[in-house]
Amino acid sequence: MIDLKLFRTDTTNSGMTEVMPRLAEVEADVQGLVEEHMETLLGVRFLASEYSTGPVHGGRIDSLGLDENGSPVIVEYKRGMDAGVINQGLFYLAWLMDHRAEFDHLVRDRLGVTAASQVLWSGPRLICIAGDFTRYDVHAVREHRRSIDLVRYRLFGSDLLGLETVASVSGGMQMARRARRQSVAQAAADVHGAEMTELAGAVDAVLLGLGDGVNRVERKTYRAYQRLRNFACLCPPQRSKLLVYLKVNPRDVDPVPGFTRDVSGLGHHGTGDLEVQLRTLRDVERAQELFRASYAAA
Repeated sequence: MIDLKLFRTDTTNSGMTEVMPRLAEVEADVQGLVEEHMETLLGVRFLASEYSTGPVHGGRIDSLGLDENGSPVIVEYKRGMDAGVINQGLFYLAWLMDHRAEFDHLVRDRLGVTAASQVLWSGPRLICIAGDFTRYDVHAVREHRRSIDLVRYRLFGSDLLGLETVASVSGGMQMARRARRQSVAQAAADVHGAEMTELAGAVDAVLLGLGDGVNRVERKTYRAYQRLRNFACLCPPQRSKLLVYLKVNPRDVDPVPGFTRDVSGLGHHGTGDLEVQLRTLRDVERAQELFRASYAAA
């Protein structure tokens, strides 16, 4: 993003005006902006700001939230570049894992009993948002077993915010590479045989191969593919098909009966308003453009 140039068209002078990037005046400006629009920006439901960790730990967590898959999320902010942001976040993440009941109580108060009963403690996340990170920061997060996202921000003019994922490590959310096909794909093998196994494996390989930083989150009713936010959710196979839900606006896609469907407002497992029905490997090839569009949108 540092090398990204943004221009605004000037219709009066038939020219272009560059919008210069800048950092926030103070850290609180970034925090306030993200917290106000956290679900839109990060796919995280906001729970609390400046949350006290008590007299023993003596700290305050910048933001607490719950992501689309029910994973607890800590968000830490720095106005510029700060080598301590990752260690600070990990310190709070360790505190959170020791205070699960307190977090569950917070979720129940803010989001209700159902949300509290579905908290996914196997995949807590740390999101660090800062003006920049060093190559040492990027290396450091890859050495940890926690789920960490490093996100660089820039403000453009008075009304534009840019976010760029610098590094993303999946920690406990993503299964080991050698076990990639053991969950959804194994269910397919048990129920529907080799054809469904091959189909589920092909979808998994395509979604993971869309780019760096793709994490997988296993829930009982779906598998989410995540790039800071969910961009695809794969459900266990039905009798003769797989259903994938994408973060693509259904109004931007010409509906194809038996292949794509607008499920806006309809209840279903996972997240996304565009349902893609896959029955053969050819369907997976047909869907790749939609997969890429959803990945880009995330």
